Amino acid sequence: MAKKTSIGGQALIEGIMMRGPEISAMAVRDTSGEIVLEECETKGKDRPKVCKLPFVRGIFNMYDSLTFGYKCLMRSAELSGLEDEENEKKKDKEPSQWDKLFEKLLMPIATVLAVVLALGLFIYLPMQLWKWIAGGSAIEGNYYARACFEGVLRIVVFVAYVWLTSLMKDIRRTYMYHGAEHKTIFCYEAELPLTVENVRKQSRFHPRCGTSFLILVLIVGIVISMFIRIDFLPLRMAVKLLTLPIVVGVGYELIKLAGRTDNLFTRIISAPGMALQRITTREPDDSMIEVAIAAMQKVIPEDGSDRW
Repeated sequence: MAKKTSIGGQALIEGIMMRGPEISAMAVRDTSGEIVLEECETKGKDRPKVCKLPFVRGIFNMYDSLTFGYKCLMRSAELSGLEDEENEKKKDKEPSQWDKLFEKLLMPIATVLAVVLALGLFIYLPMQLWKWIAGGSAIEGNYYARACFEGVLRIVVFVAYVWLTSLMKDIRRTYMYHGAEHKTIFCYEAELPLTVENVRKQSRFHPRCGTSFLILVLIVGIVISMFIRIDFLPLRMAVKLLTLPIVVGVGYELIKLAGRTDNLFTRIISAPGMALQRITTREPDDSMIEVAIAAMQKVIPEDGSDRW
């Protein structure tokens, strides 16, 4: 490829968000089939330089991606008519005060449950399984074996979750938009005109992808876990959480390296994420590509500041 860009994106409900160095934009097809475009200043671009240092910037960028991505996802649900469908189902029944109170409490309750479930599946369960399986055996004190067992189990749980979500019709469409996002970025990096024909020819597997980043974070977590020599489970869980910024920071630098460099090392570290993208991306149709192009065109800076 002739160019390496820092522009990244996210698939939404019937749309795509692209995040450039100065401007972020989302493009969504509304219920009439028209593309609705919304843009704003890229979050975090004016942070102090210390927040942009290698191995530090990763945690801030992850926070920005999660918060802004969630906001765009909710907005895409509104623009695409998904919320209207839900409201249509409820309009025949006048909500009581208890219903309104429940709706207000639902989001924080759901958030807490999601965090608890994530901690249980990705931290507590692997640790407890190792304790059950290796307890009293010769390998119980082997910290390298323990780290590998727990790490591989986390990856298996994550891949299983991704695969199960891919069975849902709405999620499959989102994965098609994910493919359109990657293809459009590849087309731009190849310095080709952003047309449906040119974008369609590109690969849907991109090394600088959120899926690849998450897999890298899980792999880096295995290595760092080898140095956590604590057996008391609650304390070990706490230390694992405290090392999360380090894991994210290293994972972010690796994904940036994979995005701008093509060599044996970057191909090796990109391989697991690229393989998983066979699930998280699908070939898009032309209307999805049009949405991706519309979002991309809004965030390309004229001064070329999007280069790595």
